[in-house]
Amino acid sequence: MGVTKEVFGTTKGGTEVYLYTIENSKGMKAKVTNFGAILTALYAPNKSGKLDDVVLGYDKLADYEVNGSFFGATVGRNANRIAGAKFTIDDVIYQLAVNDGKNNLHSDMELGFHKRVWNAEELDQAVRFSYVSADGETGFPGTLKISVTYTLTEDNALEIHYDGISDKKTVINLTNHSYFNLAGHNNGKIYDTMLQINASNYTPIISGAIPTGEIAPVKGTDMDFTTSMRVGGRINDTWDQLTMVKGYDHNWVLDNYDGKIRKIATAIDQAAGRTMEVYTDLPGVQFYAGNCIAETVGKGGTVYSERSGFCLETQYYPNHVNQPEFPQAIFDAEQPYQTTTIYKFV
Repeated sequence: MGVTKEVFGTTKGGTEVYLYTIENSKGMKAKVTNFGAILTALYAPNKSGKLDDVVLGYDKLADYEVNGSFFGATVGRNANRIAGAKFTIDDVIYQLAVNDGKNNLHSDMELGFHKRVWNAEELDQAVRFSYVSADGETGFPGTLKISVTYTLTEDNALEIHYDGISDKKTVINLTNHSYFNLAGHNNGKIYDTMLQINASNYTPIISGAIPTGEIAPVKGTDMDFTTSMRVGGRINDTWDQLTMVKGYDHNWVLDNYDGKIRKIATAIDQAAGRTMEVYTDLPGVQFYAGNCIAETVGKGGTVYSERSGFCLETQYYPNHVNQPEFPQAIFDAEQPYQTTTIYKFV
């Protein structure tokens, strides 16, 4: 039980980085590193108590310094896409990196939060990472003080709590980009995962995966996960919403959004006997089926490729800063940013 610390490696810039293991009394373990505040491993029980590592990742720090698929990453200052790689706050235009066609994706591939060395504090059954993002870093206004706390509870839940404050009005929209495979990270495709998302609507996209601005019902479409559906059942349909992004990579508009934590999704691997529930206080979740994972060698020599894992990235909607009718992740100076996401194994 508790938290243990070990050296994970040294960055290309010469900074020593650490790996922290959080373990509860039931043997469940989460491994996190202060490089990028990344979740590197999650050993979760199935119905018989058997533990498997259920998140994709790497054994070596050097691979996380590349990490083109954002395995386990804390994404910030803004997760997901911003159209045209720019936005306006109070009549000031802010330009971001153009790194996804004409758009911005996940703030910055090389300078985002997932490539920064964070300070770390060991707590009881938890590790808190903190970072100060300077005014203008990756194009965003304001000096932002941000922390990410990973807590492993006795009821087999990994809680991720975000806490931040900026000295200028700015965008604050973080997420965790872990890829789950509930059969174990080394068990191939996730087609047989059963998924339910508590969302009656989603945000349709145009080319570039930018939302149109419409809030559309999922009923009668391939986006309907209001009842448990096999992930692979419709993923290869020829509907343009799927073909544009090679499968599922969309934002679901979560039901009953009121700023309070509620269950928003359930994923089940029936063969492995493992069920994961997801909770958040946020308005949206990006369900990404790993369609574009480039072939890469991960933990234990496992070769990952497309659809080896799925993400449930809790968030404000993509391009919200350019869609004023969407819930906004624009926070005033000194306005606290606080949000929690939970991945619970039952």
